[in-house]
Amino acid sequence: MTEACIVGWAHTPFGKLEDPDIEALIGRVAGAAIEDAGIAPSDIDGTFVSLFNNGFSKQDFPASLVLQHVPDLRFKPITRFENACASGSAAVHGARDFLGAGRGRFALVIGVEKMTATPGPEIGDILLKASYQKEEADIPAGFAGVFGRIADSYFQRYGDQSDALAAIAAKNHKNGVDNPYAQIRKDLGFAFCRTVSEKNPYVAPPLKRTDCSLVSDGAAALVLADEDTARAMGKAIRFRAAVQVNDFLPISKRDITRFEGAAEAWQRALSAADVKLQDLSFVESHDCFTIAELLEYEAMGLTPPGQGARAVLEGWTAKDGRLPVNPSGGLKAKGHPIGATGVSMHVITAMQLTGQAGTMQLPKAELGAVFNMGGAAVANYVSILEKAH
Repeated sequence: MTEACIVGWAHTPFGKLEDPDIEALIGRVAGAAIEDAGIAPSDIDGTFVSLFNNGFSKQDFPASLVLQHVPDLRFKPITRFENACASGSAAVHGARDFLGAGRGRFALVIGVEKMTATPGPEIGDILLKASYQKEEADIPAGFAGVFGRIADSYFQRYGDQSDALAAIAAKNHKNGVDNPYAQIRKDLGFAFCRTVSEKNPYVAPPLKRTDCSLVSDGAAALVLADEDTARAMGKAIRFRAAVQVNDFLPISKRDITRFEGAAEAWQRALSAADVKLQDLSFVESHDCFTIAELLEYEAMGLTPPGQGARAVLEGWTAKDGRLPVNPSGGLKAKGHPIGATGVSMHVITAMQLTGQAGTMQLPKAELGAVFNMGGAAVANYVSILEKAH
């Protein structure tokens, strides 16, 4: 299969945006990504749109909305991808497969979500649709409640990890200060994240507000090209590996203190890329909740099970640590507009690898990885990326 490369991108700020709907958000990134790639809209052979929705938008058939802004894409294939919080990576991997199959030279990927116009109680109900409704629909506090249950089980097995969760939140908020797209650009500090207060109450014990990612609006877009085409262009970020692994949906069928599907995806991706974890320069990982990032340390093999706290408390995952995790601030600080998240993670990674990450830029960024998951480690995607030239 001919490998695909990222050759252009665009990204809105994440947060409570004035854009009235997903159509407007798509318009902010679609043409901009094509222009960034240095090609004409007519060069795009297929478009892949990521949207979770499930009630956030009345418009639940978004694929052709891009034509409102890029009419040159009329009569070309456009498909909507949905795989819960991993919808963005599903669209990226779908575009990669499209190019690998020889169906075109250029593909456009757009991730989008408009969440903040939805009333708060409804948001929890919508997000909980990404769980197993037969068994998990009545868990209090929505999807935060699912991860609160995971955190509680982990604490019972390995002891109170509140210091580690607060350290993850503080690290990511500190990193988010340097991210111009981030919803919260404020260094909250460890003490604030560690302490239950009026401004940081419990949401789903033991998880506090600072342990939970943000309700956001936003969009991100990528242009992919086949490798032969990409190598002649201004910039090219190559997929060294791209792996998807799915696990059981019900948490009752799994050991929820171990992200086994995530671990399998990581093992397969590292093997396919022929690299070891220590070869990576950084990771953008799916910290929908701080307990998720802790478990992802263990799933990627950074620590053995039950010892994930060491990675953050000993500074391994800081920007200047042995493996920086979420130098962008992650979902925790950047925000989590569901359909846009996976695309955003690939954009941020590509920016790092081309030295175009601005104040977020790491001194060494040669090999980057993205871990994006849908549900509680149900749909697990790992991409390993490098500069092609």
